[in-house]
Amino acid sequence: MLVLPPELTHKQASACLRMLVQGLPSQNGAAVVVDAASLQRFDSSALSVLLEFRRASLARGKGFEIRNLSARLVDLARLYGVDGLLLAA
Repeated sequence: MLVLPPELTHKQASACLRMLVQGLPSQNGAAVVVDAASLQRFDSSALSVLLEFRRASLARGKGFEIRNLSARLVDLARLYGVDGLLLAA
C-alpha cells in the first residue's frame, strides 16, 4: 500500500506524484492501493495527482483503489466531477 503525505498542495504535487509512480513497481496484486488517511491539508492538486497516478496504474495493467479519503476530498472530487473515477470500486 502506498501512503499519501499529510499535505498535498500545488507545492508538493510533482514530488508526491513522482514518489507514487516510483513505488508502483513494488506493488503486488491486481490493484494498487493508496491510503489517504494521513492527508489533512490539500487543494485541487491532490485530485490531479490521484488522477494521474490512476492513469499510470491502469497503464501498467493494475487496478486502482483509494482508502480513507476524507469527506472534504470526496466533496472536492464531486465538485470537479471526478468522484466516479476516484471512488469506483
